[in-house]
Amino acid sequence: MSSLSPSALPRSAPGATVQALRASCSACGMHQLCLPMGLDQGDMQRLEQVISRRRKVRRDETLYRVNDKFDMLYAIRLGHFKTFQHNLNGGQQITGFQMAGELLGMDAIGAGHHLCEAVALEDSEVCEIPFSNLEDLFRDMPMLLRQFHRMMSLEISREQRVMLTLGSMTAQQKMAAFLVNLSSRYMSRGYSSTRFQLRMTREEIGNYLGLAVESVSRLLSGFKKTGVIDVNHRELELLDLPALRSIALGSDPCA
Repeated sequence: MSSLSPSALPRSAPGATVQALRASCSACGMHQLCLPMGLDQGDMQRLEQVISRRRKVRRDETLYRVNDKFDMLYAIRLGHFKTFQHNLNGGQQITGFQMAGELLGMDAIGAGHHLCEAVALEDSEVCEIPFSNLEDLFRDMPMLLRQFHRMMSLEISREQRVMLTLGSMTAQQKMAAFLVNLSSRYMSRGYSSTRFQLRMTREEIGNYLGLAVESVSRLLSGFKKTGVIDVNHRELELLDLPALRSIALGSDPCA
């Protein structure tokens, strides 16, 4: 994420200790699995050894497709992805946008094959995690298995909340909630919560939110006019995050 400003870069400190391992893992999709548990250096190194390799994924390149056999989880190390399914008309229905520090592929664990496609929104890098190797580690470290189940449960709950919430929102609320969601996810990973790039196009945002691309552009322009945000192409600054939260909740402070 080199295009972010210096103030938006992850905060970490060097060192040859377990603290250094934690710092190096902080932007990894597995950090939610190991960091909350207080694993020691040896356990963290065992987890690190499960990762088979890092893989570069170019912009618009497909990481996996619908019905591909499931054998890997992918921890996003750098970059952004979109996941989507094909609707009855053969078009894309975007189901989510993923960023560094998140896992891809968990939807395929039960079925044994992928239920959606994942495509890079920019030049990205993932860590490939063979699931069979991870399961072997789970047998030796039951606490790790419990934490993984907790991760999956939280992710399923988050996606369900997003679907239910967006379905009952106005267009303005949807856009505000989308920006607030991005803000909180960036903040939780040590990036700026108010200044970042929109890695997805206006059309992709509209597809995800169920809005026409013209509506997306109009809403962003409206937020800019009222001083809630500043936007220049894909460069975005949230000038009044509390106001955005209020709009998302249905209380427009500018009304």
